[in-house]
Amino acid sequence: MTRPSHPDPSHTSAVAQAAAEHVLIPRVTDIGGIKVRRSLPAKQRQMVGPFIFFDEFGPGEFLTGKGLDVRPHPHIGLSTVTYLFEGAIMHRDSLGVEQLIKPGELNLMKSGKAIVHSERTPPREREAGAKLFGIQTWMTLPKDQEQSDPEFMHHGADDLPVLEADGKRIKVVIGELYGMRSAAKPPTETFFAAAHLEAGASLPLDTDYEERAIYISSGPVEIDGISYDGGQLVVLRPGIAVTIKAERDAQLLLLGGAPMDGPRYVWWNFVSSDKDAVMQAAEDWENRRMPVIPGDAEERIPLDGARPKFR
Repeated sequence: MTRPSHPDPSHTSAVAQAAAEHVLIPRVTDIGGIKVRRSLPAKQRQMVGPFIFFDEFGPGEFLTGKGLDVRPHPHIGLSTVTYLFEGAIMHRDSLGVEQLIKPGELNLMKSGKAIVHSERTPPREREAGAKLFGIQTWMTLPKDQEQSDPEFMHHGADDLPVLEADGKRIKVVIGELYGMRSAAKPPTETFFAAAHLEAGASLPLDTDYEERAIYISSGPVEIDGISYDGGQLVVLRPGIAVTIKAERDAQLLLLGGAPMDGPRYVWWNFVSSDKDAVMQAAEDWENRRMPVIPGDAEERIPLDGARPKFR
C-alpha cells in the first residue's frame, strides 16, 4: 500500500512495567476507501526487527460496485507483506505479476531498487459488496539488498504452517516459531505470525528473537499481569519471555527479528539507508522514470507533499 509523508503526531507511547518497552497507539487514516490503523513507524520506535511499517486495514464493507483502489505507486528498499483475514485483493506490479490474494495467504513483494504496484478489489467481489480486513507491513531490506532486483512471491495457505491446541490457533506466516517454519523466504531472519486465542487461553512468547512485538487486533489480553486493549502494538523488552492470556477471544499478530543494520530514512513509499536514494526515487517517480504496470498504467498516485528535509 502507500503511506502519507507527513509526521505522525497521534502516536503515543506508554512505558509500562515489566515486559513492555513501548505501547504504541495507531494513527487512523484512510487509504483507498478503507480505514487503516498505522502503528509503525512511530516517534518512539522506528522498527521492530526489520518491520518499519505496520498497517491494519478494516474490517470494512464497501457499497455494491465499490472497493479498494490503491492506484499504481512505487517502492524502494523494502519488502511488503500482505496477509488477509477477510476479502480479496488483486495485486499487479511492474514485473508483470497479477496475483489474487485471499484470506490465509501471503503476498511477499521485494522492491529492491524499485518496483511499482497497485492493489484493487477484484470485479467479482465488487459486484457482491466487498468486505476487507487484513494486515500490510513493510520489512526493511538489509543494506546489501537495497539495490537488488525486485521479486514477487505468493504463498498459499498450505505453505503456512498452523498449530491448534488448548484454545489457540497460530499460523506462522514468515520465519520460524513454535517449532514451525513458513515456506516464505524473507530478506532477513525474522518472524511474523497470526494467532487466535479463545477466552482464557494462554500463549507463551520466548526470547528466540531479540526484538519482538505483539499487535492486539482484538482483545483485551493480559501480558504478565498487565491488561492491553485491542488496537495496541506492545513492543517487548529484549530478553524477557512473556505469556499472553486472552481475557476474551483475541486476535493477535506476533512479529520481530534481529535488529537491523542501522536506522533508515523513510519518506512516502521509500525506505533506504541513504537519504540520496530516497530523494532520487522521488524525482524518478515524479518524472516518470520508473517502470509501469502492464494493464494498469493509466492511473498513478502522485508524490505526497513537499520533499523531506533530512538532517
